[in-house]
Amino acid sequence: MKGIKFKLAGLAMAMLPLAAAAEDYPDVDLARAEEIVMGRCFLCHGAEGESSTALYPRLAGQHYQYIAKQLADFQAGRRKSDTMVSMVEGLTSEEMVALGVFFEKKPTEARPATDKQLAAVGEFIFHRGNEYSGVAACASCHGDRGLGSPQLPRLAGQGRKYTESQLASFNKRERTNDNAVMHSIASKLTELEIKAVALYISTLD
Repeated sequence: MKGIKFKLAGLAMAMLPLAAAAEDYPDVDLARAEEIVMGRCFLCHGAEGESSTALYPRLAGQHYQYIAKQLADFQAGRRKSDTMVSMVEGLTSEEMVALGVFFEKKPTEARPATDKQLAAVGEFIFHRGNEYSGVAACASCHGDRGLGSPQLPRLAGQGRKYTESQLASFNKRERTNDNAVMHSIASKLTELEIKAVALYISTLD
């Protein structure tokens, strides 16, 4: 367990310089990105990156590199989604990056905890993990504030239902990309821990 923690912490530390440079955006066509958003993305993810239902991820504030990678993975079939297959059809790599920048620049707001006791359990797991079951702390990769890095997603403020669904997908290996580390973590989480962590994450900003 200690070995896993050290490896994850080392990975996160190695990515800190990249995260610090997140505001150094590439030169992209934001007008074209907005056109794509209003033509394809807004029905599910909203014009400002705030998802229309709890089933879809909040894209506002997400690292543009991570968004671009997920779009490329959907297009290449590395990540499976019947809905996203048609959404990414024909997108160029430049447009994917532009979409990422468009959404990363959108403001975010924290959500209040609907169950403070459950959120407290989530806070413990997020920052300390569970040494008895071998669950590593989420913060060891995603940071104490859940802000992630260009390679690892921002978790802060993500909708609880979406986080729960992704952890379940990682556990079942239904999430077909980015699964190597996350399956080993998600498979050890109890249902209570999943709901608690998802709730706590939704309160971060």
